Amino acid sequence: MKKICLLLSLMLLPLVASAEKVEIDGIWYNLNSESKTAEVAQRPFGEYKGSIVIPMLVSYENIQYSVTSIEEFAFSYCSNLASVTIGNSVTSIGDYAFHKCSGLTSVTIGNGVTSIGEWAFDTCPALTSISVVNGNTVYDSRNDCNAIIETESNTLILGCKNTIIPNSVTNIGNRAFSECSGLTSVTIPNSVTSIGKQAFYYCSGLTSVIIGNSVKSIGDYAFTTCSGLTSITIPNSVKSIGNGAFSECTGLTSVAIPNSVTSIGDFTFYYCLGLTSVTIGNSVTSIGTSAFSRCDVLTSITIPNSVTNIGEFAFHSCDGLTSVTSLSPTPPTITLTTFDSYYTAVLKVPTGSKAAYQADENWKYFENVEEIDVAGVQGIQVDKRQNTMVYDLNGWRLDAPTKGVSIINGRKVLVK
Repeated sequence: MKKICLLLSLMLLPLVASAEKVEIDGIWYNLNSESKTAEVAQRPFGEYKGSIVIPMLVSYENIQYSVTSIEEFAFSYCSNLASVTIGNSVTSIGDYAFHKCSGLTSVTIGNGVTSIGEWAFDTCPALTSISVVNGNTVYDSRNDCNAIIETESNTLILGCKNTIIPNSVTNIGNRAFSECSGLTSVTIPNSVTSIGKQAFYYCSGLTSVIIGNSVKSIGDYAFTTCSGLTSITIPNSVKSIGNGAFSECTGLTSVAIPNSVTSIGDFTFYYCLGLTSVTIGNSVTSIGTSAFSRCDVLTSITIPNSVTNIGEFAFHSCDGLTSVTSLSPTPPTITLTTFDSYYTAVLKVPTGSKAAYQADENWKYFENVEEIDVAGVQGIQVDKRQNTMVYDLNGWRLDAPTKGVSIINGRKVLVK
């Protein structure tokens, strides 16, 4: 038995030696003696206060350690924490790392961070500035409003109270910045491939978002209740938009869904009371339940030929809807509640398909059906840079409509 205990002790010895929690210059770390790395840790008592600078290197008992991570909950509930500067050696910010730091006003993130954990900055209502360190230079979003700063490694688009995510970050975790009501704009770099669920949920001060060209998925309810959001740029890299991603964005006035997106989830634009213009890309095959429900001022919608299914209540309570254009000769599958009581809107369908729509068990309730020539309308790429998109019949982009027939926002228009 003694031999077994001795053997176990010897086996555990390296593990004990490799992990040690110490305080260095007011910050607690978990030190790994084998890898010579340090992780910023929670205080065992009290809370962090004032301004904290997390260095790239720390020394303990004449040994240097590289600070590579911030552990989960490390600064959570530190209500008197005012600002944090994170060194370039840090690669990950743990889950809940700054959760409910109610007094936190600014964060400087080193350009080594590749991952921002779930709930990392959740409920930091005073947070108005997130800056990026490149080398020895700090680009502060509070000082260079709407400036563009080019560096050797990247280009940062700065705006007043702008959230700047470093180009090293590949993933923004669930609820990473939710309920940060002080943020007004967000620039997500090309390195990011996914935006987590509720990542910017209830950021009521957020007015604009620029999403990088590598983002493939926008999580469920990612921007829900961002009531101040007036514009959103969705790049062609995005394949999926999660359920409720932009629901209750009451200030959003227009949106262009690129051709890369194949489905619009349930409640995606639910209760977007200011939405007047929607452009749906030609690869979307399904529109989810209540996707545009309660979009009160939306007056017209064009459904591309690719759509085969539209969920129940998709356009429920769209009080201003007067025109519905379906570009498919074959009626997409809908339910009796898809358009609620707004079957009084004019339904426009491809030439020769009126009879098919009138024979469909649900489309037949439209009282006024018109046939239109849709030649040249389909297959046009969505351009998100402007709200109004004008093309000639050959598919060439125009700066403005010209006399004759033009294609405006996917519809043929006769300009006299």
